[in-house]
Amino acid sequence: MESVVALVPDLVGSGGRLCPLRPDGQPAGAVEAAPDLAAAVARREAAERPRWVWAATDETYPRLLERAGVRPARCHDVKLVESLLLGMAGRHGSPRSLGAAWARLHDLPEPADAREGGADDQPVLFAADRQHLPQDADPLTALVAVYADQRRRIAASEHPDRVLLLCAAESAGALAAAEMGRDGLPWSAAVHDGLLTDLLGPRPAGGARPALLNDLALRIQQALGRTVNPDSPAQVLPAFARLGIPLHTTRSHELREVDHPAAALLLRYKELSRIHAAHGWAWREAWVRAGRFRAEYVVGGVVSGRWATRGGGALQIPRLLRGAVVADPGYRLVVADAGQLEPRVLAALSGDPGLAKAASAGDLYAALALDAFAGDRPRAKIALLAAMYGQTSGEAGQLLAVMRRRFPAALALVEAAARTGEAGGTVRSRLGRTSPTPSASRFVDTGGDADGAEGAGDFGSSDQRAARSWGRFTRNFVIQASASDWALAMLAALRRRLTAIGPEPRLVFFQHDEVIVHTPAALAPAVEEAVAAAGDEARRLVFGPTPVPFPLETNVVECYADAK
Repeated sequence: MESVVALVPDLVGSGGRLCPLRPDGQPAGAVEAAPDLAAAVARREAAERPRWVWAATDETYPRLLERAGVRPARCHDVKLVESLLLGMAGRHGSPRSLGAAWARLHDLPEPADAREGGADDQPVLFAADRQHLPQDADPLTALVAVYADQRRRIAASEHPDRVLLLCAAESAGALAAAEMGRDGLPWSAAVHDGLLTDLLGPRPAGGARPALLNDLALRIQQALGRTVNPDSPAQVLPAFARLGIPLHTTRSHELREVDHPAAALLLRYKELSRIHAAHGWAWREAWVRAGRFRAEYVVGGVVSGRWATRGGGALQIPRLLRGAVVADPGYRLVVADAGQLEPRVLAALSGDPGLAKAASAGDLYAALALDAFAGDRPRAKIALLAAMYGQTSGEAGQLLAVMRRRFPAALALVEAAARTGEAGGTVRSRLGRTSPTPSASRFVDTGGDADGAEGAGDFGSSDQRAARSWGRFTRNFVIQASASDWALAMLAALRRRLTAIGPEPRLVFFQHDEVIVHTPAALAPAVEEAVAAAGDEARRLVFGPTPVPFPLETNVVECYADAK
């Protein structure tokens, strides 16, 4: 039987309280006062490896890491689980703190969630009102009651085993996120400085533009024949219009269609300007400490289950700067990438035999091309992406007809999801993560119509467009959210397997379909095996006995740039 222990730290000091729980969440023994909470957790972790129940990992776990380096094997994060269960009940965006969940149990007004902390904020452990419990409520009593209620709600769901796995994976992701933030991604300031200097010129004083950006700005003005600020669309668009080049925006996809020297220069300026702003010298001073880029991940920060960050751009490290990610001497980076993840998810979800066969061939797009598109891989990729994202214009619409004939089960799944969204309904991932309930204010017209859109209810023409837009969202949500299910299960399995190898291999980066492990060079082969095993374990846990493989391509390198 799984050991479960509720944990509440004291607001000040290093102590706290523990309470053993039964599987249904009810107390199973006396409350234990722990003057040294981290030491008490370490003892129990060594003896029984319980599942720790606490209000929020990002509030509680940093204390354990800092005080004793304790790394629990598993936990139940009440805040993250509450968010999942609220979504399943159609209450996206409702407060999810322990205090809010406690208030709902007692029909009290729900306190709003505290603002998520940022890089320069006081540590959240010292934000006394973060849980928003009434003054007369005991935090441990509230935690135990809310956990028991969450277990009841999970058991009452349509697929309780899947939902329980989702909650466990989400909570394990929170443990990994805290550890990655503390351990950090190896980052060479010297290499970074050299890359920036090569790209932008020497570091400028104050907030001035680097030399190369200044040069590009002058060349853009010369090409346009007038003085403009390249950072200002309000100045750039009229300048292009005077040359007979009408543009709606200065976005890159529009500029790439323009055959004029100013467009190419502006594209280069925008690329380098983004690097300077998002990952330049000032960024390094804010986010890189002691040779480590220490990101602040937000687990479940996107409604599909993908992560976000509280600044720092951890999920978007530009290729031009990946050379700065360098392993320590005697160490290696094991970079693992799940290729073609979302198409494989569609194959596994739908059970379409033709798509599953293509996925089993290695390069899914190439196999799809041989089977249905006369060997034309680019057209096969366009067709599959059109199916997943609801593109119907131009060539995509014609290719969709081929997909519908050759892969009917796959197309039926995404089109049913689209119709559900158009009608105002919600859809769910494989494990139960639920899309938001649509409303008029949430609809966003992204252009193009979902295939087969019929409108929704009594919507007028504007609302029909909005409904079709929401249908495109739900069409992709079932795939993207199920991909997040797999990715989190993989991350949890990999974290467990790395712990079995030893204390040194550390997860240092996660980006939906990619992970990086920093490991002693001698352990790199074992880490590669752990990565492959974790990917296959996640496939079986999330999708059951599917023939669709979810391979993770690994590269063992000293520098991140060499992995691509």
